[in-house]
Amino acid sequence: MSSSSSPASSGRPAPGTSLTAARRLRELDESIDGPPVDVLVVGLGATGAGAALDAAARGLTVAAIDAHDLAFGTSRWSSKLIHGGLRYLASAQFDVAHESARERGILMERTAPHLVRAQPFVLPLTPLVSRGQAALAWAGFRAGDSLRLAARTARATLPAPRRLSAAETRSLAPALRGAGLRGGLLSWDGRVTDDARLVTAIARTAAARGARILTRVRALELTSSGARIRDELTGREGEIRARAVINASGVWAGSLVDGVRIRPSRGTHLVLRAEHLGFLPAGLHIPIPGETNRFVLVLPQGDGRVYVGLTDEPVDDVPDVPSVPETDIGFLLDVLGSALDIPVHRDDVVGAFAGLRPLLDTTPAGGSGAAASTADISRKHAVLTSPEGVVTVVGGKLTTYRRMAEDAVDAAVAARRLPAGPSPTAGLPLVGAASPDVLGALSAPRRLISRYGTEAPAVHALAMADPRLAEPVLAGHPVTRAELLWAVRHEGALDAADLLDRRTRIGLVPGDRATALETAQEVFGEDQGGR
Repeated sequence: MSSSSSPASSGRPAPGTSLTAARRLRELDESIDGPPVDVLVVGLGATGAGAALDAAARGLTVAAIDAHDLAFGTSRWSSKLIHGGLRYLASAQFDVAHESARERGILMERTAPHLVRAQPFVLPLTPLVSRGQAALAWAGFRAGDSLRLAARTARATLPAPRRLSAAETRSLAPALRGAGLRGGLLSWDGRVTDDARLVTAIARTAAARGARILTRVRALELTSSGARIRDELTGREGEIRARAVINASGVWAGSLVDGVRIRPSRGTHLVLRAEHLGFLPAGLHIPIPGETNRFVLVLPQGDGRVYVGLTDEPVDDVPDVPSVPETDIGFLLDVLGSALDIPVHRDDVVGAFAGLRPLLDTTPAGGSGAAASTADISRKHAVLTSPEGVVTVVGGKLTTYRRMAEDAVDAAVAARRLPAGPSPTAGLPLVGAASPDVLGALSAPRRLISRYGTEAPAVHALAMADPRLAEPVLAGHPVTRAELLWAVRHEGALDAADLLDRRTRIGLVPGDRATALETAQEVFGEDQGGR
């Protein structure tokens, strides 16, 4: 695999990939009331950043805006899993399942092998799991492995599922209750180191292709020829003109384009300290009592934290940052208690987060969809073109962001007759990507390589050049001041919230965020390169 970012191994990022405050200001000045670009993308989550990359990679001129920051919305609130589509087989969504497996393989083997790797999961066969349920789950895992094969993902990338003895199950998950444990089922899926870092990598790769990545720019009104916008940092208003407009604003899509009806679903996760559950080399699928094919996931993160999730509850309001109700927390704790030997109490929950899935409401206009659970709504994405010509992409999930972006750009190209060929992004490595052999030979800590890929030596060099930058941002957490400085210089971070909540995930624990806030603010006083 070639990499778009190999210069980073010598201490610098790849040409054109650095996002800075100075670059943002310059490109915003060029965009407001300037000549039209070919494509304007609204929304810089995974799909919007992906659309910006897709269009730019086809040779089109691109501006991409977001009212907040990269990965501000749903894209940073996922389970960090890159699903192979197994759950969609159970509901006979075979096209979605195959698409998920294919996109998982593309991420793991071509575009982002530094960020997306195999994750083992154990499904414990507790007394609450009947033999019939166990047989059904095993058949599902075998079917999931067939999806891997159909997607042409190598066995070396994703090992085969297998049955575990009770002793093997406890060795992989010592926190499990041993009484009545019959064994377990081991399966594998994809896992992204950090969903917000994936979005940042996509956006920076788009920037290297010439896309203007403009955060803190709010779309006030969309038309087929562009958008009226406001710079949220200065209050300046103006127009960005474009030959095609793609609305990739997720759960907010319906507020920008008439006729797009979104039915959001809330997915809640808890954050626990890793030491509370002890050694956990694999994730867990814990069956939800009374449900046939639903599980709560226990997801070790490698940074001293464990995520537990997730729920699937319909919501009506769409705030900028969703809150987590106590009912969700209680539900997840109850499911944990059904399988773990170690009690987990409310006081053990050090953080919680919720994301809103932008599901397309397909109930007839004026009809009632209240009877159907959001868990039953298809995760297949949809690309809609309004009568005015604005293309909206909704639905889907993190795993399939690239295909969603491709389909959205295809629709924009067709609707506006833009001079562009097919998408090349299935074979286009993101910033930091390289083959496992290249990544394994880098001179940098493994943790940095899993977050920065070929740029890890450059991040490490910052820390080695200044002992103060090598210091952890807070005790017990691995992120250093050098990583914060790198985010300011190259990853478009504009304030402390960008650093703590999205470039790193320190902010997922409110207590940790409060402790680290002063340090994050100090980083903006360091030598800031392009700022």
